[in-house]
Amino acid sequence: MTTSGTESTAVRTGVWFVGARGSVATTAVAGCAAVTAGLHPATGMVTETAPFAGTGLPALSSLVFGGHDTASCPLPKRAEELTVAGVLPHGLPAAIHAELTAADQEIRTGGPQPGDTRSDEELIAAFADDITGFARRTGVARTVVVNVSSTEPSPAPDDPRLPASSLYAAAAVRAGCSYVNFTPSTGLRTEALTAAAEAAGLPHAGRDGKTGQTLLRSVLAPMFVQRALTVRAWSGTNLLGGGDGAALADPAAAAAKNAGKERVLADTLGTAPEGEVHIDDVPALGDWKTAWDHIAFDGFLGSRMILQTIWQGCDSALAAPLVLDLARLVSRAHEAGLSGPLPGLGFYFKDPDSGPAALAEQFEALLAFAERLRESR
Repeated sequence: MTTSGTESTAVRTGVWFVGARGSVATTAVAGCAAVTAGLHPATGMVTETAPFAGTGLPALSSLVFGGHDTASCPLPKRAEELTVAGVLPHGLPAAIHAELTAADQEIRTGGPQPGDTRSDEELIAAFADDITGFARRTGVARTVVVNVSSTEPSPAPDDPRLPASSLYAAAAVRAGCSYVNFTPSTGLRTEALTAAAEAAGLPHAGRDGKTGQTLLRSVLAPMFVQRALTVRAWSGTNLLGGGDGAALADPAAAAAKNAGKERVLADTLGTAPEGEVHIDDVPALGDWKTAWDHIAFDGFLGSRMILQTIWQGCDSALAAPLVLDLARLVSRAHEAGLSGPLPGLGFYFKDPDSGPAALAEQFEALLAFAERLRESR
């Protein structure tokens, strides 16, 4: 079924989701089960294409899921809700009920919740114990922690407490796990945590998954540069619902999200053009989103022109295959002895750790990373 030259499924790999009962995690678990059972093709999974053959990635059938969440809705029920919303195909939750139930049994209560008086150290220790307990029960060879929770505001410089995303990242390091931040939240990106991951020899990748509007920007922006066309302004609007829309209704969380969207333009064009990105919470849209861009640019002899784009898609269905790709790639990097940030995975992120901003160049870096994994076998 797969084309990636995967390992024996006898060697199991853990995937620990932060936000394990959210739309993205649920779709990823359901999608992995559906592809493994041959019910659906692996559409959108770059790791299931020919360039990744022989790289030693863990087989989809070898992935074991668990995670943290503050929500209590069981995964089978959450999958049914996503089916009603048009995210998952009809009949799929029933067909993979056993897999959803198994993953749900490995979800532990996250935090900090309102009224939680535990210190940062106590929370980190509890979260790390949950992760190591999961590894012990399931017998996985290694675990990658993937943050797919709701966007949090950037912490204030004088905040005495770590943000929740960094508590989970610290727990991942303490548990000896590689780490992926698919959100704009701080996560591992503090000086102390990055140094701790490096000292522990752990690979990590982030941040903020590139699924729609920014993906398109990373393709279009190089076009203007390559054709020597001057971009005067680039404005955008996002309409989205669901948990992400509700979280991004907070201006501070929206600002954290927009930083990555704007970075790709500044890095590619050499300067930040006029214009902003606006995010509107439209609960009726559920997991679907619409992104609109308005680009004003100058042509020969100052001729003024406009390009407008509209991107409509299901955020969870766009994100889930990327999350599965990243879990496999980072786990394999861990096995291969790689540590620190993985710039070869910038293809997947709005705000990557380093490397080029243009998608074509990022894809070449990803292929080079795949070759590095192949040579390490």
